[in-house]
Amino acid sequence: MLSRKDALKKYIRSVPDFPRPGISFYDITTLLQDPAGFTLALEAMEEFARSKQADKILAVESRGFLFGAALADRLEAGLALARKKGKLPYKTVSVEYALEYGTDSLEVHEDAINQGERVLIVDDLIATGGTLQAVCKMVEQLSAEVVGISAVIDLSFLPWREKLADYDVNCLVSYDSE
Repeated sequence: MLSRKDALKKYIRSVPDFPRPGISFYDITTLLQDPAGFTLALEAMEEFARSKQADKILAVESRGFLFGAALADRLEAGLALARKKGKLPYKTVSVEYALEYGTDSLEVHEDAINQGERVLIVDDLIATGGTLQAVCKMVEQLSAEVVGISAVIDLSFLPWREKLADYDVNCLVSYDSE
């Protein structure tokens, strides 16, 4: 019998040389389109999320929305969205973070997370950790507590662990090379 991690890997397609030569892209669309695969991923994320007793799920744009919304429903928790700058219509809290070449920023509505709430951050993939580190800072700026981070894929060959060392991180599947 396959472990949950090995079973989940069956649903994730590896696309070589995308977006450029030498890079393997781990495509979760094949996981999402298969009801058994999507359910398996959600069950694993839900198990971790329940142990954290989160009041709110903060889903990161864009594929994190898919997992975050389903988890919020399963947990009967609120859902907040971390979006690219300029995509949210109301007053926001924003954090800028470094990319390989330049910077980017994410925003959340200032009233999406309340002071003292226990927040679980959800995304599809952890690569360098910069995006998730920025999202954690936004939660903390709103005087809430990051109780954990949950992602489907961990690119373990990239140095994200140092950036997220202060947080409890749950990943369903790890890949140790490009």
